[in-house]
Amino acid sequence: MQKNFRNPTLTRRQKRSRRGLTGKPASNTQDKAPHNKSRLFIAWGVLIAAGLGLAINLYYLQIVRGPKLTQRARNQQMVNLRPFMPRRPVVDRSNNVLAIDRPMYTLYAHPKLFNKSNEEIAQRLAPIINKDAAELLKTFQSKKSGITLAPALPEEIIDRITSLNLNGLELIQKYSRFYPPDDLVADVVGYVNIDRRGQAGVEYSQEKLLERSVQTVRLSRSGNGSFMPDHAPEGFLHFDDLRLQLTIDSRLQRAARNALKQQMEKFGAQRGAVIVMDASDGSLLALVSQPTYNPNKYSTSDISLFKNWTVADLYEPGSTFKPLNVAIALENGVIKPDDTFNDPGFIRVADRTIKNALNNSYGRINIAQILQHSSNIGMVQIIQRLQPSAYYNWLERLGLGQKVDTDLPFEVSGRLKSQEQFIASPIEPATTSFGQGLSLTPLQLVQMHGALANGGKLVTPHVVRGLIDSKGQMHYSPNRTTPRQIFSATTANTVVEMMESVVTEGSGKPSQIPGYRIAGKTGTAQKASPSGGYISGARITSFVAILPVESPRYVVLALVDEPKGENAYGSTVAAPIVKSVMETLIPIEQIPPSQTGNGD
Repeated sequence: MQKNFRNPTLTRRQKRSRRGLTGKPASNTQDKAPHNKSRLFIAWGVLIAAGLGLAINLYYLQIVRGPKLTQRARNQQMVNLRPFMPRRPVVDRSNNVLAIDRPMYTLYAHPKLFNKSNEEIAQRLAPIINKDAAELLKTFQSKKSGITLAPALPEEIIDRITSLNLNGLELIQKYSRFYPPDDLVADVVGYVNIDRRGQAGVEYSQEKLLERSVQTVRLSRSGNGSFMPDHAPEGFLHFDDLRLQLTIDSRLQRAARNALKQQMEKFGAQRGAVIVMDASDGSLLALVSQPTYNPNKYSTSDISLFKNWTVADLYEPGSTFKPLNVAIALENGVIKPDDTFNDPGFIRVADRTIKNALNNSYGRINIAQILQHSSNIGMVQIIQRLQPSAYYNWLERLGLGQKVDTDLPFEVSGRLKSQEQFIASPIEPATTSFGQGLSLTPLQLVQMHGALANGGKLVTPHVVRGLIDSKGQMHYSPNRTTPRQIFSATTANTVVEMMESVVTEGSGKPSQIPGYRIAGKTGTAQKASPSGGYISGARITSFVAILPVESPRYVVLALVDEPKGENAYGSTVAAPIVKSVMETLIPIEQIPPSQTGNGD
């Protein structure tokens, strides 16, 4: 029996044949090759195109836009910084601090960050910041964050707060201008506002000297935004130790203020002022005005007080102007020191009758007695010897109608009638002879009397001495107008000696100080009305003194506006103030006693 065997080869072919019959193509290596090559070319093309695009983009970024992008990167990494520079301090002539920048802190609370209960923190914090604990608790409960507890706290308070070790309290440092003497020198120093700009006094007029120069610097920042001090310019945070020194003496300023306030309260006066000037150079040793304000609390003060009225307001000087008229007449040679005049108590000038203040008549009197008795009639007769045009020219030489050009701000010019008006009306020279019909500032009157005290020179009153360092060395001193010689030394000394008789024998007796020769002149002037004429019953009392007579140097003026009472005169209101101020001035300036003094 013959067996059938399967042919394995045939079977595989048959299988392949069968697979072929199904319609599915058999794999063919030769058919796949073109497809693989195409894919490879496409892949390489994409890679080459991407590389080329990347190269073009790199070229564009690094070569074409490179400089701009570099600058932008630097701008992001660098910051312009203008460091805070405190204003220079202001000191008096003895280096007592009158104004200084000091660090202050604003205290914020964030109750959501408290590590203790609201009640406990309120109880511990309230007495330090001077607040009620219950009110503080309500404040904490009203808001979760960003509560302002105190806008300006000094460092000593901050030390107490930080010692509590409480979470949730934030302190932001700032600088604030501080005035240690409070209101003592406010009319001279002034104040700065919240924007740190001077608004009055030397804080305003000397802004350029008080502000330190600040350079803007560029600092680099790290990736987290913090500054990199290694790249900071060397010494960019250093600043000078210069301070603005004034000519004011705080001891004398305090004595003048106390004396002025006492008399103002006694006579119910509206306002008053005291000025002390060293006539040798015009430096002001004291300048007091009442009422005044506290520059540490300027926002609660009357804004009318920010302008110092001794330089910003005009008034008619009255009889305190008479010694200057005597000097003009002497300098022109129309009178001699021993001339006499008849004072019947009145005089007719054009259609007007002029009388003495108290309707007194003094008969035959010399020039010194005209000043002693403050005779209006005698003064009119003296000035009538001068040609009106010559007299007017002398008033202009004295500076009437002009500014003093002081370093205090808001100064106004004095007022003098036009030359045509003055010459055309005989009444104008007559009233000017006893200090009416013209107006000036109190500071200008002190300047004019300074010309009598220093041998005839018109100096510039000033309060700024200059910039000094911590060792007292002067680094800058302002340029001032060269003093003008107005009167001869002989004329000036003659008038001062005549004024001495006012203190020894006349209305200035209340200013006498035993052992010292003092010259002076009282003034009790009607108060001019802004609408013309004079305010009924209103007067300005004043007294001006020069000392020591044997070597004149210091001028002291006291002025009291609208004192009340029948006995309110220059001799009773202002002269005692000047005496008190001189009693303080003498030991401060070490003025030796005269060989023959008033009151001996």
